Amino acid sequence: MAKSAAEIASPKYDAGQIQVLKGLEAVRKRPGMYIGSTSSRGLHHLVYEVVDNSIDEALAGHATKVDVIIHPDDSITVIDDGRGIPVDLHPVEKIPGVELAMTVLHAGGKFDKNSYKVSGGLHGVGVSVVNALSEQLKVWVRRGGKEYYMDFERGGTVTKLKTLPMKSDTKARGTTVWFKPDPKIFTELKFDYDLLANRLRELSYLNKGLTISIKDEREGQEKTEVFQAKGGLKEMVQFLNAKRKVLHQEIVYIDTERDGIEIELAFQYNDGYNENVFSFVNNINTHEGGTHLTGLKSALTRTINNYAAKSGALKKADFTLSGDDVREGLTAVLSVKVREPQFEGQTKTKLGNSEVEGAVKGVVNEQLASYLEEHPRVANTVIEKAVSAARAREAARKARDLTRKKSALDVGNLPGKLADCSLSDPALCEIYLVEGDSAGGSAKQGRNRAFQAILPLRGKILNVERARIDKILGNEEIRTIVTAIGAGIKDDFNIENARYHKLILMTDADVDGAHIRTLLLTFLYRQMPQLIEAGYVYIAQPPLYRVAKGKEEFYAYDEKEREEYVKRLGNGEGKSTVNIQRYKGLGEMNPLQLWHTTMDPETRTILQVNVEDAILANETFERLMGDDVEPRRLFIEQNAKFVSNLDI
Repeated sequence: MAKSAAEIASPKYDAGQIQVLKGLEAVRKRPGMYIGSTSSRGLHHLVYEVVDNSIDEALAGHATKVDVIIHPDDSITVIDDGRGIPVDLHPVEKIPGVELAMTVLHAGGKFDKNSYKVSGGLHGVGVSVVNALSEQLKVWVRRGGKEYYMDFERGGTVTKLKTLPMKSDTKARGTTVWFKPDPKIFTELKFDYDLLANRLRELSYLNKGLTISIKDEREGQEKTEVFQAKGGLKEMVQFLNAKRKVLHQEIVYIDTERDGIEIELAFQYNDGYNENVFSFVNNINTHEGGTHLTGLKSALTRTINNYAAKSGALKKADFTLSGDDVREGLTAVLSVKVREPQFEGQTKTKLGNSEVEGAVKGVVNEQLASYLEEHPRVANTVIEKAVSAARAREAARKARDLTRKKSALDVGNLPGKLADCSLSDPALCEIYLVEGDSAGGSAKQGRNRAFQAILPLRGKILNVERARIDKILGNEEIRTIVTAIGAGIKDDFNIENARYHKLILMTDADVDGAHIRTLLLTFLYRQMPQLIEAGYVYIAQPPLYRVAKGKEEFYAYDEKEREEYVKRLGNGEGKSTVNIQRYKGLGEMNPLQLWHTTMDPETRTILQVNVEDAILANETFERLMGDDVEPRRLFIEQNAKFVSNLDI
């Protein structure tokens, strides 16, 4: 029987085409599903997974210290003094518990409520995923007066469980895991010390009394730090507010239990205009918040409004305090320990348990109300700050209305200097925020008008780190940016109304350009963080040099690349000399050059902006853009070597 055209064109699809991935093959096939990415973020996630197992031992009351070592070859060792992973044979699988934990997904003690009361690693894929994505992994278990050892390669068992003679104290116990990430999986293999140290410091605050150390053995980077926070979250708030002027010296602290949920909260107000609220569930940083954070915000707003009304602070005012008002200048850390947390997927960035909201709300309402009654001076300071914020909010309302669009498709009130694109699908559109009218003119001429919009910016925008919303919206350049993007600002922001899914910052490759880019990033991070979280923000990478000889030309993005092109052209035939042009500004490139080097999706390089660690990012913006000069001076001194490409 003759086959139809459709049958001929379609490949065979039957049961034989269904691929079955056994064991840890699925992890190696699709690593991004388990660790997010195979770049720097995923690389560091491996360490967090192993450390989280040790922290869970501390949460259960069985470990007092965790040590992390970065070795010269960028392999990692994590050591704890917990109970040690079980080594007896599993009754069903008939293999040692340690081998089961290392080689089977969804196998772990976290599912047994008797073994771990609370835990961050509830999905049970952690350490087995690390094993699957490691070139080599070795584990030593000290348990019951003996030491045991196993060796793995890319998820497979190499050495069966061995019993080793104890090297020292027979009472010693715990687990040591050494692993080397697989270069076949990861595009980035160098660990960032600061990123790891910041996470470990964070964990020490979240686990009162636990000692955590990190040691870097790499040449030229040798360093050791030890973290221990006897005061828990109070010390964390103190650390976060270290570079700010606080409005009250005493840190408000709550540490209690409600309905089986452990709740720890610490907060303190400063004279700044941004809120810095961080939330955790079982030591997991819930970047997207969740029910626990909703409960905290609701309780803060209600309790402070009640106190303000009772004290007469709002007697002459025709408004009540909003959530934004009461959180202006607030630095707070909330940590809850929940037996069965419901997270959104393996990323664990948002809590969904409805009962947690009520527990947090009840505790904060009661204890904060009592605290304000007992500390009237602190209470009045907080109320004054909130009332001042409310008045500024009212003054900003009119300015905010100027930036609000009726819909994402309404282009009647777009800024006059915006050269918009013709397509209307945001997923296909991108906007370049360009430094200066000259570069803006070149970009407008060189762009692809179908999907590329150009918004030239004049001068430096306001530093929003030091400004309230009324002043921010009073800045013409900022209003122009907000109107062009079309999604609103701060609490009015709705990412679904964003008119572009690529926001590309294009500034000159000099000090002023770097400063303008930093100001723009500060604005986006503080007022439109959802754009960064969604992966919509990028940084253009214009070339530093044009190297040409005759009809041949190349564009170099650093000195090393420039010298390679000079050498290549210098070795060619012909007597003409090699010409090197240093681009000090985007305006020095003609439209065709700007398109080819910086704007053509086929040939350009753009860097996506993301936040690896919210606390670290927050600290960096404060250091660079805040009022305190000394931390900024130290940062410049320490990092001056990295700006050799810039004209200083």
